[in-house]
Amino acid sequence: MKILQPAALCAPLATVVLSASLGALAPARTAIPPLSGQASGAPMTFALTSTDLKDGGFADRQVLNTFGCSGGNASPQLSWNSPPDGTKSFVLTMFDPDAPTGSGFWHWVVVNIPASTSGLPNGASKDATKLPVGALETRTDLGAPGYGGPCPPAGDKPHRYIFTLHALKVEKLDVDAQTSAALVGFNVHMQEIGQATLTARYGR
Repeated sequence: MKILQPAALCAPLATVVLSASLGALAPARTAIPPLSGQASGAPMTFALTSTDLKDGGFADRQVLNTFGCSGGNASPQLSWNSPPDGTKSFVLTMFDPDAPTGSGFWHWVVVNIPASTSGLPNGASKDATKLPVGALETRTDLGAPGYGGPCPPAGDKPHRYIFTLHALKVEKLDVDAQTSAALVGFNVHMQEIGQATLTARYGR
């Protein structure tokens, strides 16, 4: 019978004790907390905001100036951030799904907004000094290019006006100022890689 030597019996125990000692000497790892309001590893959200559309509504300056309304018909200020990777241009639309037409109502369409743009100032519509270079306003359901503010029928429930910023994978859409909103929409959805929305309401 082979008799184990005392040194052999002690070897495993010595290994365990040594490992524990080394572990105690190793520096503790401190977890790095995520940025406030953002989950660790989560991407920033593509968002559309406005300083003019306060509390989800329109000021008189943004309301249409016809069909019984007497607003300033100035397009609102809009800002956006964190577009999807690969964005090469934007298209902005304003749509009223509650209009009594059976198909809604397109109030504003702006195409070919450069990817470097992060917002539009108040009153940018029909003002070449405020619109980004290369941006193009196309025909709305009012029959001409440019912003048309809200003006629902008197006594109707407040309508929703949905601003949508579409991020596209192309630098330019092959449309012109007289292209209909529906045809622009067809082209947008063929090239879209993301969108951000903002809804305001107006009634009278």
